[in-house]
Amino acid sequence: MFSGDESLNDVGRRQVNEIAKLDVPSMARRLAAPERRVGQTAQLRGLRVITEPRLADLDCGQLQGKTLEDVRPEDLRVWLTDPAQVPHGGESISALIGRVQGWLASLAEHTLATVAVTHPAVIRAAIVSALGAPAKSFWRLDISPASRTTMHFRRGSWTLRW
Repeated sequence: MFSGDESLNDVGRRQVNEIAKLDVPSMARRLAAPERRVGQTAQLRGLRVITEPRLADLDCGQLQGKTLEDVRPEDLRVWLTDPAQVPHGGESISALIGRVQGWLASLAEHTLATVAVTHPAVIRAAIVSALGAPAKSFWRLDISPASRTTMHFRRGSWTLRW
């Protein structure tokens, strides 16, 4: 289902409870996307966070609350193959990547570590940006819910740690 601003469900709570303890530096900035389920995730992990609007999930427009089967096949094909298109009337993949690039650029100005609780789509956008990959590679990344991705800013560029 294409998410909106719903609460964390039972599956989500179980996923969050199964992830390893976060070792967050005491001086780290703690940020979270504005959606309710993200705030609940942070709370379950014992994090007091500040809402960062640029960490919001991909706006799926008219698809919110619908399933994949509800999407016209042609609209789905266009959306999955052309990152600039928005057949659902929401946010394009290119726009999401641009929004996340702006957020990453703002982090480069800070020396403190940052922990961000956000959505798989935002993590995909951050990885695409960090690697300088084309926007069409966005859908080629599989980011699991309640997973952890680590990135570092060094010597003017982002690196990804697995």
